[in-house]
Amino acid sequence: MSTEESGSAPVLRVVNADATPEEIAAIVAVFSALGGAAPAAKKPVPAWAANARKMRASHPHGRSGWRASGLPR
Repeated sequence: MSTEESGSAPVLRVVNADATPEEIAAIVAVFSALGGAAPAAKKPVPAWAANARKMRASHPHGRSGWRASGLPR
């Protein structure tokens, strides 16, 4: 299947007509090792596993502070 049939532009194009198959293979190997793919998207973290929940909140000060410390924020 050629690039015209697939509808996408070629990823690599050889411009030097004097390039040997070994040189082309070496360049393709280098570009393959670089990994041109985009990094994977991060998965969303559930609220119960979020790092913010691991931090301790300060307790309210003053009158009835101990009672307010047990209430959800």
